Amino acid sequence: MPTIILAGTSMPLTARSGSSDLQLVQCAQSGDTAAFNQLVIRYRPRIVQLAMRITDSAADAEDVAQEAFLSAFRGLRNFRLECAFNTWLCRIAINAAKNALKFRNRQRADGLSELRNDDDVSHGPERLRDSSTPEALALADDVRRIVDAGLAALSQAHRAAIILREIDGLTYKQIAAAMAVPVGTVRSRVFRARDIIDRHLRQDCGRGLGRHSQC
Repeated sequence: MPTIILAGTSMPLTARSGSSDLQLVQCAQSGDTAAFNQLVIRYRPRIVQLAMRITDSAADAEDVAQEAFLSAFRGLRNFRLECAFNTWLCRIAINAAKNALKFRNRQRADGLSELRNDDDVSHGPERLRDSSTPEALALADDVRRIVDAGLAALSQAHRAAIILREIDGLTYKQIAAAMAVPVGTVRSRVFRARDIIDRHLRQDCGRGLGRHSQC
């Protein structure tokens, strides 16, 4: 699905590339679709990555990103600048990703669950790898799979918290705003998520995230 680019732009996108988020949001709120398109271009990779980590599906991630930007555009006039635009956008994307997971789970419950009896299910969807991966990348690939397994074992809330913290680099305060929960809750979720991933690493490759004294 292509990135949303709205019609009726009043200025080329390249002319907007140096503008701040605040300037672009204010222009977009005044009806300047070129400004919103620049925000789409600026944040689409981050939103797709966030959605991918939550849904564990490239196809769902693209749909979630599209829905997030459409929802942001529809709700932009009600955005009161009480937090950063990217924080607000992450909140929308998280909710869209949760809805995508609920829809996917309903589909499975309605008749697709029998497909999970196939012999290949144990390898997990979206986890297929080229058997000819160079040996030099084997260890990193193993660690990546272990971390992915740890993420998959987390609840939606814990997964979103650790992704926003460790991958997107948001502060605890920003994550709290994005997830609409207290900062203490965010800290607890991040700690719990790290602990689960740490245990997966220790179990499968003998070392964790370096948060414990024993190795």
